[in-house]
Formats: sequence, structure tokens, C-alpha cells
Amino acid sequence: MAQSAVPAARAPIRVGVVGVGVMGANHARVLADLPGASLVGIADPDLAQGGKVAEFLGCKAVPDVGGLLGLKVDAVVVAAPTHLHHEIALTAINSGAHVLVEKPIAPTVEEGEAIVAAAKEQGVTLMVGHVERFNPAVEAIKNAIRGEEILSIGITRVGPFPPRMSNVGVVIDLAVHDIDLICHFTGSEIAEVQPQVKAAVAEREDIALLQFRTANGVLAHINTNWLTPFKARTVHVATRKKYVSGDLLTRQVTECFDYRPDGSYSMRHLPVAYAEPLRVELTRFLDAIRTGEPPAVTGEDGVASLATAIRCLPTPSAAPEAAPARIRVAG
Repeated sequence: MAQSAVPAARAPIRVGVVGVGVMGANHARVLADLPGASLVGIADPDLAQGGKVAEFLGCKAVPDVGGLLGLKVDAVVVAAPTHLHHEIALTAINSGAHVLVEKPIAPTVEEGEAIVAAAKEQGVTLMVGHVERFNPAVEAIKNAIRGEEILSIGITRVGPFPPRMSNVGVVIDLAVHDIDLICHFTGSEIAEVQPQVKAAVAEREDIALLQFRTANGVLAHINTNWLTPFKARTVHVATRKKYVSGDLLTRQVTECFDYRPDGSYSMRHLPVAYAEPLRVELTRFLDAIRTGEPPAVTGEDGVASLATAIRCLPTPSAAPEAAPARIRVAG
């Protein structure tokens, strides 16, 4: 088994980004200013776009992942369209590079599992870009419910139709974030799925009402669509002793507790740290490379979220035959 070299403790990790659309350009922007990282280059077949971003950030532009690997990168961020994740990630992994691949990890469970297997074989770090895990409001909610008996979780993620979207619907584009959050909050896998989806105005599903039961008995639901003229991202968690609600956009988190027989209760706003989620995510990725410890969002996490999302799609034949993988939950 090949083993990727871990950069020396004080040496910057040489990173390249594949795909510089909106998300990839943000990755490149953060990496160019991130302590401990050196943005060596970006790869995009659109040479005009790639050259523009590279010139602005002071790195090299190449047409593909092979060109990045030729620049001797230690790690690669894969932010290309989902249908290219498998090929690009395997090319990088098999060269010995560490990889962060944007969510979803791949278009199919089989391709996602192949990426995970290759990373294990090569001994490299593989992290999946479920950036919502690193939203400070999510971390505040997670801390507020730690040790509590969770009863139910409700998540709303709605907004207008994104013009860039063409090959997936709201389940893969949006709900996969919240499937991951449900498992992150509960420390459990999703055991039962009851989806209702509809393509109202788009080619693929643009409305999804998804209900779940986790293996440890928590009831959860996700309301997501591309029909709302404004963005909304909210989380509500009911436990045996408290009710925690958070707005992931404004990053306000409120805790209701101390219920009384007369129906009254106490309420307080919880402190939420200021941090850019993408910057935190990339910092954790670099930390995992340096320490060799499992990353905050593992390849198995990414495959599990994808498997559950596919089970929610309207075509039964798309559902994976194997049981969904367990999600490893960071403490």
C-alpha cells in the first residue's frame, strides 16, 4: 500500500483546486490566505476563467488535474461538477495526493465507495465537503443538545431556483446537507425514509418533504424546495428537557428550557462564534493531513449521506442495494 508523505510540521501544504466555478473559486480564495497552506494552482478546462482566478490569487492555471499533479501538490480540492468527482478524485488519490471532494462525494454510491476504497489503499486523507457542519450556528446547536435525549429534528432549507443547476434536483443539491446534519446531531444512521418529492416547475424534483427515523429512534423531517423567493435555513431540535432553534443564515440560536406546569418556560440566546465555515472546513482538512487522524467528515460519512439521499429520489431503481453505511460523528 502506497503511503502519502505528510508535510513537515512547519512546511506549508501545497494545495491545488480542480474546478473554479462559484464553490471552487471560494475554496481557492480561502486557501490563498490560509496559514499552513500554499495555493499552488487551479485546474479548469475553461482556460479564460481559470486564468482570471489564478492571476487574481497569484498561482498557476492548468487545464486538468494532471497538470496540478505535475506541480507537485500535496493535496487536491475537487470542486468540479459531481459527475466528474470519481475520475478526478481517483487520479489524485492514486498519485498519492490527499483529497477534499465537494458534496455529494459522487453521483452514485458505487463510485463514492470506490473513492473511499482508493484512499484507504493509498493511505491518504479523504474528506467530504459538507460545509454546513462547520457553520458556527450548527456547532452551537450541537453543543446545546450534547448529552440530551433528542426527540425530533426539523430542518427547512428553501430558496429560489439556482440558474447554475442542471443535473440534480433539490434532494442531492440541498437536502443532502441536512441528511448529514441529522446524523451529525443524533450520532446515528438513518434507518427509515418516507419521501414525498415533486417536479413542479423544473425538470427534476424541486419540492421535497422528507421524513426519517434514525436507528436510535429520533424522528426528523426536511422541508426543501426551489420555489421560495427568498433563502431560509432553519433547524429546530426538541429534546426531553429543552427546545433549540437556530437560523443558519443569521446564525442566531435560541434555547427554550425549564418548562413549568402552567406552560411557561425560560428562554435564552446562545453565544455563536464568528467564523467562515469554509475556512474552518479547510483548516480541519489540513489538520487531518498533518496529524493522520480521521477528518471531520469522512468519506464514509459522504457515502452514507448520498445513499440516504438516493433512497429519497422518485426512481426506486436508483436506490442502493446495500444498507447505508454508518456515519462517523465527530465529538
